[in-house]
Amino acid sequence: MFYVYLLQHSETNEIYIGYTADLKTRVLAHNAKGTKFTTRKTGQWFLKYYEAFVSEEDAKARERKLKKHGSAKQKLVVRLKESITP
Repeated sequence: MFYVYLLQHSETNEIYIGYTADLKTRVLAHNAKGTKFTTRKTGQWFLKYYEAFVSEEDAKARERKLKKHGSAKQKLVVRLKESITP
């Protein structure tokens, strides 16, 4: 199983999108200090959303679509905000 995931930074609210075969380990790696996967020096990344795929190629394609097509990412972020807001 492969996952496309969306993380949000606790201090900057920045969004990070990636894909992995091991979601739990990958999120921990983003927050581990002093590793090559750490994308910020302070704060913490929180998993906000993920999608599961059987095929690695499908996960890569979805990640590319979200990263390169701003409207796809924007629509996903809006959907997430609307689903969380009461």
